[in-house]
Amino acid sequence: MRLIEIDYDNARPIDGYGPGFFRIGGQVHPGALLVTANEVQPWGGFDDSALPLGYAGQIDVLFVGTGAEIAHVPAAFREALEEAGIGVEPMASAAACRTFNVLLSEGRRVAALLLPV
Repeated sequence: MRLIEIDYDNARPIDGYGPGFFRIGGQVHPGALLVTANEVQPWGGFDDSALPLGYAGQIDVLFVGTGAEIAHVPAAFREALEEAGIGVEPMASAAACRTFNVLLSEGRRVAALLLPV
């Protein structure tokens, strides 16, 4: 089997996660986060729709990691993002991290909102 090393260019992938934290680009970040190719910011949860809306026009898809299990995203939150042209894909946080990394390695315009597991 031939292994191919993934090149993220200047982007920072999600390296790992655990109870209450995520490791991104080698640094540990506690709590809920917004992650883009080059930024990591604290996120206030579903009451904070202004933070991801600030990336309208810069990202196409937003993966919403809902914690250990997949859960519904509040309708008003989803609608505000979709009206701004941002696709919303809810999934468990582990799946959101993996999917974010795959699309990031392809050079896609993605971001992730992550609730800790």
